Amino acid sequence: MAKIVVITGSPSRNSRLFGIVDYAIQALEQKGFEVSAIHATDLPAEDLLFARFDSPAVQQAVQEISSADAVIVASPVYKAAYTGLLKTLLDLLPQKGLTGKPVLPLFIGGTIAHFLSIDYALKPVLSSLGARHLLTGVFAVDAQITRDEHGVAVLNEELRTRLDVSVDEFEEIVRLVTSKTHDQQTSAI
Repeated sequence: MAKIVVITGSPSRNSRLFGIVDYAIQALEQKGFEVSAIHATDLPAEDLLFARFDSPAVQQAVQEISSADAVIVASPVYKAAYTGLLKTLLDLLPQKGLTGKPVLPLFIGGTIAHFLSIDYALKPVLSSLGARHLLTGVFAVDAQITRDEHGVAVLNEELRTRLDVSVDEFEEIVRLVTSKTHDQQTSAI
């Protein structure tokens, strides 16, 4: 079973971003993937800010990402880019820490004007980390997610449809890449 790690960079656990993230996690688990999440807010702030590579919490997060077959990177957009919190975590990954891993970006912002933040802010950093299977990703606008009377995120139909398409594409690429890796490992024996 392929393992997928979701890295979230939201400084708020009440962010609408988690409506998108939870939807994607549930869809991937239904497809048989093992999915775990690393929330940058759960890591010690000083370890992130002072780039403490030797921090046990940071080392555990890096190990989890390293052992994953694929990664989802999720963030709200502030000032036309992903959060500084996410950037500090990405900066602690090894230089080629995403080599061979398919990556699916999931972003949310207040306006469609920030749609290109995935392409212009995130993808260059992911590429420098060795990611070569970068999917287009999903950019949602805050208005596409509401909350019901219990505070549960409700995604509008158009957003659910785009997420379904992206998750299906991600599944296909993850299965292809993990199959190739397995075949290479088997032929090396």
